[in-house]
Amino acid sequence: MPKESVAPTKSNLLKIKERLATAEEGYDLLEQKREILVMELMRKVEEVKLLERDLDAAVENAYPALKRMLITVGREHADRIAGSVRYAFDTREKRFQVAGMNLPGLEIRLPDAELKYSPENSFAECDETVIQFFNLLKILTNLAAVRTIAWRLAREVRKTQRRVNALEKMVMPTARETKTYIEASLEERERDSFFTSKLLKKKAGKE
Repeated sequence: MPKESVAPTKSNLLKIKERLATAEEGYDLLEQKREILVMELMRKVEEVKLLERDLDAAVENAYPALKRMLITVGREHADRIAGSVRYAFDTREKRFQVAGMNLPGLEIRLPDAELKYSPENSFAECDETVIQFFNLLKILTNLAAVRTIAWRLAREVRKTQRRVNALEKMVMPTARETKTYIEASLEERERDSFFTSKLLKKKAGKE
């Protein structure tokens, strides 16, 4: 690892030592942060897996319910019923704290599942379809929110890892190499001064 191009002076040695101490402290803090982020990311990944399992089960219930409803009431009647149904969905950003960071996430609020059509023109299969698809939609929105958080965490992990690598493989080795170089240069200079001083004293003694 190449050293910095600095003059081998005591003041520069002090600066390098301070910079190295700061880099080592920053490295320890970033490494702790990375570990916390990775642990949180793994928890979110597990949560995604569970939601995906629930999603598969919800799909297996919802689409057969839709098929039974279409067979019972007919496609045209089902289209008329669907045309009269309107739901409002509230989507907003939600902040959450991880490892001292305030990261953006996603929050989706679903309305309650209500029967917004005339009971006389409906069948039990319609009610079942509404319930099953609302359950499916709830799982989908939860999955989208958790995936958004997981994606943000993964990006922060990569960013933190790059900083850790920069400190570990570039900043700290360069500072250590420069510190060693300056210390060696100062020691050599002190030896030269010592021998020069002895020679001058010896020469002065002979005179």
